[in-house]
Amino acid sequence: MDISALKAKAAEIRTQLLTMIHAAKTGHTGGSLSNTDILTALYYHVMKVDPQRPKWEERDRFVASKGHSVESLWCILADLGFFPKEELATFSGFGTRLIGHPNNKVPGIEMNTGALGHGLAVSVGMALAAKRDGSPYRVFCLMGDGEQAEGSVWEAAMAGAHYKLDQLVGIIDRNRLQISGSTEEVMGLEPLEEKWRAFGWHVVSIDGNDMEALVRTFEAAPEQSGKPTLVMANTVKGKGVSFAENVPHWHHHVPNDDELALALKELEAERECRIREGQVL
Repeated sequence: MDISALKAKAAEIRTQLLTMIHAAKTGHTGGSLSNTDILTALYYHVMKVDPQRPKWEERDRFVASKGHSVESLWCILADLGFFPKEELATFSGFGTRLIGHPNNKVPGIEMNTGALGHGLAVSVGMALAAKRDGSPYRVFCLMGDGEQAEGSVWEAAMAGAHYKLDQLVGIIDRNRLQISGSTEEVMGLEPLEEKWRAFGWHVVSIDGNDMEALVRTFEAAPEQSGKPTLVMANTVKGKGVSFAENVPHWHHHVPNDDELALALKELEAERECRIREGQVL
């Protein structure tokens, strides 16, 4: 997909995830909206995946360490054909596979996540296996910024640098908000980029809602041989819905009927704008 098509697809995915959360009456709304551009760039342009062969050995691996923001991932996997789109209607229902965190009973999910701080360690193991086997696949691990308060993140970061895992790309959804307030009020993280550099990673800081920057950065990784890459994706929590952006309450807020209608109107306007943009280009 070209950049305009990716932007249109991101608006479509945001529409789907909001509709799904509204129907289920539960979900992590703000963080799913903030990470949608990241996942759209990865799944529709950057990563090598095959919905017909979800266990293809040469596939790129994606681990959603911030597993609570799974709604965008479910919508993307369904859209790509890893499972039927109709199953999205079962989200968070009794007996469903599509629970509120990634579940490896679903094709396309590499590991169960939910307890924060675990995804990067497993991603290190995947990247180390690729390195030792001489396999070409890359491993992408999406973390939350509030998750950086977990000590296991830093143990994994140290191991990734020690083993020179340049096939490993860590991504931080740096939206600066968590359920109980701003990250800097709850547990100060800054200077976060310098900390990752001190742990031996190549750090790239970008606008995490800028599709062109996301694609360019992910395609270029690794820029330094022998070093894992950390993408500091500076995002807006609630991105794409004007009245949800940078509002802490939307971390776990379910839109009511009026809010959903207004949000879908905004997103449809964005999608149509991007489609027209692509036609002009």
